[in-house]
Amino acid sequence: MGSFRVANAPCSWGVLEFELEGKALTGPEVLSQMAEAGYEGTEFGDWGFLPTEPKPLGQTLAERGLALVGAFVPVAFVDPSAHEEGIAVALKTARLLAAVNPQAMIVLADNNGSVAARRLNAGRITPDLGLSSQQWDIFGKGVEKVARAVLLETGLRSVFHHHCAGFVETPDEVEALLTRTSPELVNLCLDTGHWAFGGGDPVEALARWRDRIGHIHFKDHSPEAAQRVRKEELDYFAAVRAGVFCELGKGDVDFAAVLSGLGTTEADRWIVVEQDVLPGMGTPYESAVRNRQFLKGLGL
Repeated sequence: MGSFRVANAPCSWGVLEFELEGKALTGPEVLSQMAEAGYEGTEFGDWGFLPTEPKPLGQTLAERGLALVGAFVPVAFVDPSAHEEGIAVALKTARLLAAVNPQAMIVLADNNGSVAARRLNAGRITPDLGLSSQQWDIFGKGVEKVARAVLLETGLRSVFHHHCAGFVETPDEVEALLTRTSPELVNLCLDTGHWAFGGGDPVEALARWRDRIGHIHFKDHSPEAAQRVRKEELDYFAAVRAGVFCELGKGDVDFAAVLSGLGTTEADRWIVVEQDVLPGMGTPYESAVRNRQFLKGLGL
């Protein structure tokens, strides 16, 4: 097993890409708590959550000893008319990241939560709720277009984040995308919690897609909460509120096995902890401390 550095992400403090009610902490507050909890890096969060000019962004990070690991860029890839705007947003983000950390990456994703059928059935997706072969082709070409534009202009790599409540949720859907995209342009951001909630085993995912994993999110998955979600037919946001993404070590993800599997991949050497909560929900700082202690128990 190689050496890893451990980061966290603003979503662990309820800073999400969705338009939701409730108030989260400011960027400086989140970064200060992140550093105090023992993390070495962060992802970027929504545009405007952190400074959007290189110098103040670099200073904000440096004051807390944090590296900028990546940035999440959602695009409605199934809609070809959204591809050009997706390129523009990804490039704006990538230019900023490249100026602060040329090793950071763009984390592409579907415009999750925007399609009612996917949002309402997250964690229990059936094939009839998925894309047609033609739609998959459009989706894959869009992902490649954005990733190519980012690579050519900024040199940053792109990964794709499978995510519940979007069109790339289940293991079969991840396979549909990866078989339509080039590893020279885009690889996989494996999120252990989303993979489990989407019906898969993260350890099996590491074995299956070893050569395509370029980034990893350590997120746990509560089987009890997931069972409640399915029984009560809760939507994605209600599932998050129900605690489907619990603190590390309290769910059913085998992180020791995941860590062992990571030693055989070409993934970058960052592990990003994520414990998605809604704005104002939970105890983000205390959870971040416990999550970091859990990872220390695994030798990280």
